[in-house]
Amino acid sequence: MATVTRFQSPFQIQMPLRSISCELKGRGKGSCRFQSQDSNAVNVEVGRKELRDKNNKDRDIDNWDAKDSAKHYRIDMWGAPYFAINLHGNICVRPYGTSDGSDEIDIMNLIDSLQSLDVKPPMVIRFPDILFHRMRRLQECFNKAISKYDYQQSFQGVFPIKCNHDPFLLDDIVEFGHQFKFGLEVGSKPELLIAISKICCNRDGLVICNGYKDRTYIETALLAMRLGIKVVLVLEQMEELNLVIKTSRALKVQPVIGVRAKLSTKHNGHWAGTSGDSGKFGLSINKLVQVVHRLRKENMLQCLQLLHFHIGSQIRSISTIKDAIDEGSQIYCELALMGAPMHYIDVGGGLGIDYDGTKSPSNVSINYSMQDYANYIIAALRDACFLKGISQPVIVSESGRALASHHSVIVFDVLSVSQRMQPKFISKQESSGTTIVQSIDKADYSGSIMHANINDQEDCNPGDDLLSSFHEVSRTMCQQNLLEAFNDAKQLKQKAETLFKLGFLSLEDRAQMETLYDAISYTFLDNYRDSDLPDELEKLKNSLAAIYHINLSIFRSVPDSWAISHVFPVMPLHRLHEKPTAQATLADLTCDSDGKIENFIGPSGEVENVLSVHHLREGEPYYMGLFLAGVYQEVMGSAHNLFGGINVIHVRLKALNNIGKANDSKSKGQYTFDRIVEGQTAEEILFSVQHNGSKMIEDLQREAEEAVRNGCLSMEEADILIENYKCSLNSYPYLTK
Repeated sequence: MATVTRFQSPFQIQMPLRSISCELKGRGKGSCRFQSQDSNAVNVEVGRKELRDKNNKDRDIDNWDAKDSAKHYRIDMWGAPYFAINLHGNICVRPYGTSDGSDEIDIMNLIDSLQSLDVKPPMVIRFPDILFHRMRRLQECFNKAISKYDYQQSFQGVFPIKCNHDPFLLDDIVEFGHQFKFGLEVGSKPELLIAISKICCNRDGLVICNGYKDRTYIETALLAMRLGIKVVLVLEQMEELNLVIKTSRALKVQPVIGVRAKLSTKHNGHWAGTSGDSGKFGLSINKLVQVVHRLRKENMLQCLQLLHFHIGSQIRSISTIKDAIDEGSQIYCELALMGAPMHYIDVGGGLGIDYDGTKSPSNVSINYSMQDYANYIIAALRDACFLKGISQPVIVSESGRALASHHSVIVFDVLSVSQRMQPKFISKQESSGTTIVQSIDKADYSGSIMHANINDQEDCNPGDDLLSSFHEVSRTMCQQNLLEAFNDAKQLKQKAETLFKLGFLSLEDRAQMETLYDAISYTFLDNYRDSDLPDELEKLKNSLAAIYHINLSIFRSVPDSWAISHVFPVMPLHRLHEKPTAQATLADLTCDSDGKIENFIGPSGEVENVLSVHHLREGEPYYMGLFLAGVYQEVMGSAHNLFGGINVIHVRLKALNNIGKANDSKSKGQYTFDRIVEGQTAEEILFSVQHNGSKMIEDLQREAEEAVRNGCLSMEEADILIENYKCSLNSYPYLTK
């Protein structure tokens, strides 16, 4: 296997090319640097400090601070207890959710350290300790409910591999889950192969086998039981029952069978299609009864031990959870009364998270806590089993979103900005001070014809008259006629567009009119007194927003944002002690009009079409982060425009005890780069779509040689072309400055 040496003395590490590890030591709270005399990392920090000091002199000094940014971006609502803003105005991560900051990591320090290792954005930074904290929290919530309601059985979670199939993430799930008997859920043959290979070191955990199955799937699952793995084959459709019976007898392995019930309960979120009478998966009540009769006839009823149901992902209301568990617990008891030795109930996934921090039953929020979720499941099952005299089951859940969403942050930089520039104003006020009459600085005029001499021309054309009217609206605009002036400007702009199409308006004149229209629009918005703009005027505000071009592919890294308009928290990672004075949407690198983010969490939790950001500074990078995207996004990402997988960095805290506290003061802020998995090169992503990089180089060399012979290229130019081609194939397909 190819190896690479990435670091020089005083430490050298040789590891496989795609898994590079290094260790960092914190230098004060929330800061970390290499345990080395190498000055590169220090120089990076010094250079950043000097640049910040210089630019701080240029920024407006106002009363805005980190607390204002926390409120504006609602980070305390959707990010607590893992994400916060520190006193330096940077996003920090607290993987164990401590309030004293003993586990605090400054993301900007992480980025600086990674830059010195030549690891560039875009990147996913994973915090496995958050994953462990979430798993432990879920277990503790169920343990607390079990104790509160005197429940007689235990809770065992399983992580659905479909949520995120990253091998290192799954290793962490199995490692952390050993103490909780935490297992894995699979929905396909490839996922089953992954589960068998991972779960061998945690044989107390369950492997729940959902999804459509053929003979090979069932054979593999049954033979895995011979390895000591606890496999449950969940029937999704009646045809699978025949295969399970036939295959288990041929292999002489007694299966553990589960049935997936199609509940009548259905939630009304986006992912509700897996529940209700028309749901894609599961057996109807009539077919559940048929399964019991068939297994009894085959003398295999003792194999039926689990009931499974799932009513959809991101369940937003506790009332829906209550309805589902009430129905499911009754089905469980009835199966037991029919003679099946039931032992497990799998309540499926659906435990949601609060993306917008509103704690409401909206599409991107939930109106319940993890403890509420556990309490009602335990209470409902206890009551149902007590009333019908049935032994209480082991409770299984397939929570993926609630466990892994928080554990990663997508980090990207802004490459450039496009914006309709706000013209410069020369303010004019009457003696009363009540007017806001303003004119446009002539330096902003695009055309050659100035307002001063329009009326002096002997042969006025319609364009001249229209331009004169535009100037008059601009000149007389004041606080008392804001709306009237804006409506006049809008009408004049429409006339200008019509005249231009008919050939009566020059390009320069149209440019002047658009400059005036923008000036009037900006003035109107700056002085509009109502807090809630009419819908039409909200569109105006959005149309004037800047476009920040980001170093990311939405289709690759955040496909739910594009596909279903899902809203994720997005915000700057630094400069948060400054007031964000720009409004922007985000456009990615792809050549696709849908490659953009234009739905953001507003200051009040409402969805807005623009995001508050800072103006870019020349020579200084601007980093942003997208949060709560630790599940589904990487799994479903596409290779649109052949942008491949991005760099993934795993960061672990050091020297913490089993409750997430630093063992001593020197341990605060220390972390380790557990691994750095480099993103795909251009050649690797091309290979995934059946393009052969070696053949492509051979073809180019042949063309270049022919061009040299024909005098179209010099030898030196041909060498440069081929070298650039090879370099591009072996490089990260994203952009670097």
